[in-house]
Amino acid sequence: MRLLIIALILFPSLCFSQIDKIPVQDGMELRPKFFQTSIFYNKKRTAIVVGTEIALSTGTLIGLSQIWYKDYPHTTFHFFNDNGEWEQMDKAGHAITAYTVGRYGIRLLEWSGVKRTKAIWFGGLTGFVYQGAIEMFDGYSSGWGFSIGDIAANATGCGLLIGQEYLWDEQRISFKYSFHKTDYAIYRPELLGKNWNEQILKDYNGQTYWASANIASFLKEENKFPKFLNIAFGYGANGMTGGHFNPIMTNAAGNIITLDRYRQYYLSLDIDLTKIPAHSYFLKTVFETFGFLKIPAPGIEISQGKLSGKILMY
Repeated sequence: MRLLIIALILFPSLCFSQIDKIPVQDGMELRPKFFQTSIFYNKKRTAIVVGTEIALSTGTLIGLSQIWYKDYPHTTFHFFNDNGEWEQMDKAGHAITAYTVGRYGIRLLEWSGVKRTKAIWFGGLTGFVYQGAIEMFDGYSSGWGFSIGDIAANATGCGLLIGQEYLWDEQRISFKYSFHKTDYAIYRPELLGKNWNEQILKDYNGQTYWASANIASFLKEENKFPKFLNIAFGYGANGMTGGHFNPIMTNAAGNIITLDRYRQYYLSLDIDLTKIPAHSYFLKTVFETFGFLKIPAPGIEISQGKLSGKILMY
């Protein structure tokens, strides 16, 4: 466990072996604006990236330990097969989290002036290493265990990220997340979350995972199709108050509460924020930062054998 956490903290620094001088013109060093990507290796930016990743990784791991693990005693390391739980929503979450963290990793290393190939590999694998540390926490918790299925999902997310960088030199298909509050958490708040901050992580009923494809990037360069408009395919599930099945629950009158578990499939429009024209490096950074969120838009849902339309889908 300690080795994984140390690897997580030191991982970004492994790629900073190149030493390129800052270019000089007319006796003046050419320094990029803060939010502008550096074309040369930048030591100060390296320090910012490493320091930020240490702080964020440490903070989120501590936060998760309080939210997820505080009610479960530690035990010896063990494996756990959870591949059939939550209608595989947790596996989709693992893949997209690994993808998103890795995407940030790549962009941060590019911002620091790290060479493209190193940025793709070292940055792209950040999500896998980060979630590997979380998986080790699971392995020592009596409530969970080390899941091979989770590791496979993490690897899938990283593979989708790195593969697109090499195949297209961009992310034509972005993997995104959306959440809406549900009423299911009131039945089992200790499992699905007592408040919004916990439910956004725990309540799979309110989560939707998306594959958002940028249409214009698949067309010829001279196409007139809006470059920021995407079509998104979503997956969700509903009616879940337990992993494999819903436990028996009763209302105040003693009547059994019956909840149907079912999968949901979505088709919706979406916006690729990174494709919106912006001359400000700050705005470009904001768009990249929040690009993992599905933008509410009209769409259709297929679930329980029915097709229905929605004015706003998120």
